[in-house]
Amino acid sequence: MRLELHGITKRFGALTANDGIDLTVEPGEVHCLLGENGAGKSTLMNVLFGLLRPDEGRIVLNGVERRFTSPRDAMRSGIGMVHQHFMLVPVFTVAENVALGDEPVRRVRALSVGVLDRDAAAARVREVSARFGFDLDPDAVVGDLPVGVQQRVEIVKALVHEVGVLILDEPTAVLTPQETDELLRIMRDLAAAGTAVVFITHKLREVAAVADRITVLRRGRVVGTVLPPVDTTELATLMVGREVVLTVDKGTSTPGSERLRLTGLRVVDDRGAVVVDGVDLAVRGGEILAVAGVQGNGQTELTQALLGLLPAEGSVQVDGSAVVGRRWDQDGREYLVAPSVRDVLRAGVGYIPEDRSADGIIGSFSVAENLVLDLHDTKPFGSGLVYRPGEVRRNAEHRVEEFDIRTIGVDLPASSLSGGNQQKVVLARELSRPLKVLVASQPTRGLDVGSIEFVHRRIVRERDQGAAVLIVSTELDEVLALADRIAVMCGGRIMGVVPGGTSREVLGLMMAGLDAESAAARAAA
Repeated sequence: MRLELHGITKRFGALTANDGIDLTVEPGEVHCLLGENGAGKSTLMNVLFGLLRPDEGRIVLNGVERRFTSPRDAMRSGIGMVHQHFMLVPVFTVAENVALGDEPVRRVRALSVGVLDRDAAAARVREVSARFGFDLDPDAVVGDLPVGVQQRVEIVKALVHEVGVLILDEPTAVLTPQETDELLRIMRDLAAAGTAVVFITHKLREVAAVADRITVLRRGRVVGTVLPPVDTTELATLMVGREVVLTVDKGTSTPGSERLRLTGLRVVDDRGAVVVDGVDLAVRGGEILAVAGVQGNGQTELTQALLGLLPAEGSVQVDGSAVVGRRWDQDGREYLVAPSVRDVLRAGVGYIPEDRSADGIIGSFSVAENLVLDLHDTKPFGSGLVYRPGEVRRNAEHRVEEFDIRTIGVDLPASSLSGGNQQKVVLARELSRPLKVLVASQPTRGLDVGSIEFVHRRIVRERDQGAAVLIVSTELDEVLALADRIAVMCGGRIMGVVPGGTSREVLGLMMAGLDAESAAARAAA
């Protein structure tokens, strides 16, 4: 299916998100769409998928102009979309989510009605999962699945339909390197079968691996279309409008005394499964320890337990003192329970959660309010019953400029920002105060190259100012770029701690379950 966009313009009040965009995607090609956060990529695709209506412009499929009033219209015209932010119902099963909007129905003669054919829905999931190498349980409840597995559900949801145009909006943001490689293979297979694939990503390595054509947006306009092979540094410059350093120079660390210690940390989920199994880690001031691993191996629960968001056995100490309250169960086992997460944060711990929209911001609050969420009752923003909105606004205006948060006003709700700019709000809040410990889970997920450069510099700065930095990331490029030491997690356990700069092959073998010594021996064989 041939896709043409002519003069697409979309405005939100005074903000022009898309400004006269022309784009053509041919059948059988992977067309990459690049741009900074807020450049208008997701808005453009939401217009194409019927989630938004353009103020101006035309959508043409195979020479016929189309107007979509809903995603169902787009789907019926052969357009599928995998969204950056999951469009899933957490309490539904995988099969029920995949079936939404196109439910298989069986007739119940006695009642003269149709009901959802759950067996047929499950069979769809199994068939597509097997065809494309995804391991999905149709009966699993989506809300119980790790983020990376939920992303697979989104992809399968699009692939169950016979699509002529497939839009992938940052689909690899929550995938491991192995899963990413598999998805890129799937994209090539789909293109080879004649599907037009629109691939939105900020990862230049992926663009170089899969793109047939590349269109770059900047501030809502097309600034260039190029053909591979391409120089990634030139692409980054085209995206950002300035020279970008793709790998931060972090220099040599000078670790000091121990600032963060986890001892025997163990988490059991509500189904009785051990998801964090006796983790011992220590991070010194002035160093970055990165936790690497395949998504869903206990990293999320590890960080949540560390912050007191989940009850856990073991101990968590900052500068030798417990950062959370303690209690014991009937069997005498020690559990950690935070009196409040605020108390943990005010002990000098900064926290960047992996799911910014659920755990990092309150969407209905303004940008300014989100920048002082846990500080609103401290000077200069407030004291006791006194709240100083002028100080909150001044702080917000300063942080918006410092962190290049793209918004037309600090009084707008945070939900109005693009995903990457929401992440910048979280980063600005957490990195703008003195920290003893920084815990950063997927800190650059969904960010563009310019923003990643900035965030990496700020993380290194925290290290150099004496903070103990614990990063959890499924991005091996990020782990290798930042880590002074690397702890690899698999099945809830630490398989070993190795120096920064350890080879990808060794890290990959450890992520698959080998200890450090065995992985090094196999890689050398």
